[in-house]
Amino acid sequence: MNRLSEVDLSQKLSKQEATGRLDAALERLLRLRLLLGGQIGERRIGPPLCVVFEGWDASGKGGAIKRLVRPLDPRHVRVAQFAAPTYDEKRHHFLWRFWPVLPGWGGMTVLDRSWYGRVLVERVEGFATEEQWSRAYEEIVEFERTLVAEGMIMVKFWMHVSEGEQLRRFEDRAGDPLRGWKLTDEDWRNRDKRPQYEAAVEEMLARTDRPGAPWHIVAGDDKRSARVTVVETVCAAVEAGLLAQGHDLSGLGPDPALASH
Repeated sequence: MNRLSEVDLSQKLSKQEATGRLDAALERLLRLRLLLGGQIGERRIGPPLCVVFEGWDASGKGGAIKRLVRPLDPRHVRVAQFAAPTYDEKRHHFLWRFWPVLPGWGGMTVLDRSWYGRVLVERVEGFATEEQWSRAYEEIVEFERTLVAEGMIMVKFWMHVSEGEQLRRFEDRAGDPLRGWKLTDEDWRNRDKRPQYEAAVEEMLARTDRPGAPWHIVAGDDKRSARVTVVETVCAAVEAGLLAQGHDLSGLGPDPALASH
């Protein structure tokens, strides 16, 4: 099944609707985050929350992350970025370098790229052998299953944009002296290999979408819609996780996202 081709990239939100929904979702997220941390409500520590972002270059990961953490106290959330592993990190199993940033009980971590690099860039660019990236799917599934079994709420996003929209954003960055640093020769080379990356993404989605750690594919051509989708999805996942672990959400009031649709 080709999941990427089924995504409706034409969906858009007006500025007014997007602002209203985003503000409501961010306020709810703040309340949920404080509840997770034991700062409000029953005053008991909630489960760890890990939000994973993967996606095309220039797909809006950075903007979505900025909106997601905007209402939160910096002491209550960690944002971690991952690029190519260092020499020392390569001496260990590929999952080793991610353990230190994972959230503990009452904590929240947002990952800008993650362990999925093993089956994406490392696969396509030949940085991992076929034997290494082939076995990584099951290693990742077991890794996430272990975390979820311990109570972690895991939300995984693939930020999806069309090839045409990606090109437009590349050209915009190239012409902007304050954003040009975001665009590298590697980004252009990766774009030339989009068919290979699409095949890798499809296999990743098919083999690592599991109960407790499902993939959410976000239509990203319209940035407003994408950002709203991200925050509302995180809120829904946190609420479901808290309810499953017996937390009382009655003090939060009705979900504004439900009322807006």
